[in-house]
Amino acid sequence: KQKSKISASRKLMLKSLMVAKAKEEIEQETVDKEEEKERYLAERAPPLQTGGMSFAELQELCQELHAKVDVVDEERYDIEVKVMHNTREIKDLNIKVLDLRGKFKRPNLRRVRVSADAILRSLLGSKHKVSMDLRTNLKSVKKEDTEKEKTVEVSDWRKNVEAMSGMEGRKKMFDAAKGPTP
Repeated sequence: KQKSKISASRKLMLKSLMVAKAKEEIEQETVDKEEEKERYLAERAPPLQTGGMSFAELQELCQELHAKVDVVDEERYDIEVKVMHNTREIKDLNIKVLDLRGKFKRPNLRRVRVSADAILRSLLGSKHKVSMDLRTNLKSVKKEDTEKEKTVEVSDWRKNVEAMSGMEGRKKMFDAAKGPTP
């Protein structure tokens, strides 16, 4: 118990140290960003010295600044168009990927044993009262009947060739296949 109290206090102390360190890093990061911003603005837009300028010189300065603003606006517009084109292309590619992969994620199916009665009950509801025993609906076949059908006269085919040739022979074969007439 004593070890757990010590380790809990160490964890709490470590956690508070980590939070303090993170807070210091965030403050340092904001200061760095401000310095970077000031340096960039000093480089790109130096302070204007308008004192002692004539009206014509001020107009010329305004025209130069206006030209610079136009150049920057053109660059900004070009970049915006590129970004819009890229986002549209990304959306199209995402749609193609979804179409190729399939729109829905297929879940892993588990094998479920369901009887025929349960399936009919789910389909028909409580109205279903007939039991679905498939074996009772099967046709019963006796062994003796199949043996009788298999034992057909096997005779020499060469003897019957002349007797079965022509139309008379065909009629005999047709009648034999039909079965005995009563």
